[in-house]
Amino acid sequence: MQVPAAAERNKGPILEVLQEYAGGGAGALRVLEVGAGAGLHAAHFARALPQTRWQPSDVDPQALRSIAAYVEATGVPNLLPPILLDVSQSWETWGGIQPATLDLLVSINMMHIAELRCTEGLFKGAGVLLKPGGVLFTYG
Repeated sequence: MQVPAAAERNKGPILEVLQEYAGGGAGALRVLEVGAGAGLHAAHFARALPQTRWQPSDVDPQALRSIAAYVEATGVPNLLPPILLDVSQSWETWGGIQPATLDLLVSINMMHIAELRCTEGLFKGAGVLLKPGGVLFTYG
């Protein structure tokens, strides 16, 4: 498991804001984290937000291995195994997620390091996959 220092530092402040969008709803909230990186955020957020079904994803095989290690080590029941997802590709390739089924689409520290086509893909996918009133949450 990778433990990026920046993720360790910012997980608390990001969680405080996420709780505004993921708190108090009826039933489980479906969350897709695009570019989950090492998986530290996914594990932290899923543990703190038990009313979510947290789906981490990444395009990098090393990141997917680290996320899987977090899933196994934490045993958090609402943290799903990671999926391979290339956000620059059409939403139809995003692990079978159907239109208007996500409550939150989370992307942390991706847009400033990825190619522009990834950011464009993120926004296009959000427009299709988020439920009415769903939130695209970005940081970094």
